[in-house]
Amino acid sequence: MDRRTFFKKAGVASAGALAPAALAAPAIAQESPKLNWRLSSAFPQSLDILYSGATGIADRVREATDGNFDIQVFAGGELVPPLQVLDAVRDGTIEMCHTPSYYYIGQDMTYGLGTAVPFGMNARLKNSWLYQGGGNALFDEFFAEKGVWGRPAGNTGAQMGGWFANEINSLEDLKGLKMRIAGLAGQVMAKLGVTPQQIAAGDVYSALERGTIDATEFVGPYDDLSLGLVKVAKYYYYPAWWEGGPVIHAFTNLDKFNELPESYQQILTDACDAVNLDMLARYDAGNPQALRQLVAEGAVLKPFSEEILDACYKVSQETFAEISAENAWFKRIYDSQQEFKKDAYLWMQLAEFSFDKFMMVQQRKGNL
Repeated sequence: MDRRTFFKKAGVASAGALAPAALAAPAIAQESPKLNWRLSSAFPQSLDILYSGATGIADRVREATDGNFDIQVFAGGELVPPLQVLDAVRDGTIEMCHTPSYYYIGQDMTYGLGTAVPFGMNARLKNSWLYQGGGNALFDEFFAEKGVWGRPAGNTGAQMGGWFANEINSLEDLKGLKMRIAGLAGQVMAKLGVTPQQIAAGDVYSALERGTIDATEFVGPYDDLSLGLVKVAKYYYYPAWWEGGPVIHAFTNLDKFNELPESYQQILTDACDAVNLDMLARYDAGNPQALRQLVAEGAVLKPFSEEILDACYKVSQETFAEISAENAWFKRIYDSQQEFKKDAYLWMQLAEFSFDKFMMVQQRKGNL
């Protein structure tokens, strides 16, 4: 944060003004108090890009406040279990966390919309809706009712469809499958015969290795390579139709956020926004080489069949209608996302898709 702007906001007089330094000091102290917060990530340090969302926020806040607002970051499981960090924030056990909100659909299905839902938006459209389409304002209201303040603080981009011990060629192959899959996608898969499991990142490898699950989705090549999933499963499917642009949120206890000076609130918000941009850029840079490495280690890339995608889309729409009929908040936010997508895809298919498709053809011709 620019010191001159900060001091001006704090009420410090410029040289030659009438206010003496002794009177300015209390204003500075009040505006820039010493604070120590604890932030629990939902991820282990080994998933460095995801974990860096939390450390990136803390570093930026610390630097912008000259160390006065210090946020200590803990990996998932160090303070509270990875899938309970939001509960700990809401209850006041810790001040802050960094997590996908869809881990908490058991409490309210609307949390799923905060991260990603089947056949939802890609990362670019999700950010556009959040920042320019009223999405953040809607979630401000929803989160406030839950006792937390939340801000987007990371996006992985479109994910891979996951690792499978055996080929999945038809809907019949899904029946009886035990799969680690998070969010509303688990409900959709359940209707097609899959038994969904919600397992923290650090436990995915061992569950697949022991046969507790038959398949797992996680993120994409960069993280999947780090987790070593290619060693315990062979078939690598795409795309993750349930996570086209999943958001990771930073959450704080609402009372704690409201107690912050306005300057600290803005600094924290800006830090989250910066991390949101940085994470997506890091995944886009890291995934290509990681994918090459996974293939070199034996991964077999397979697309989901049209039969499976069509069936999943149909069941997804039925699921959204069922939830919307019972949950007013879900309906309000889901409808907003759908309306935004309708207009956005008119533009995207005309220019962005046409341009990208042409350039990808050039790549396949060896012209890049």
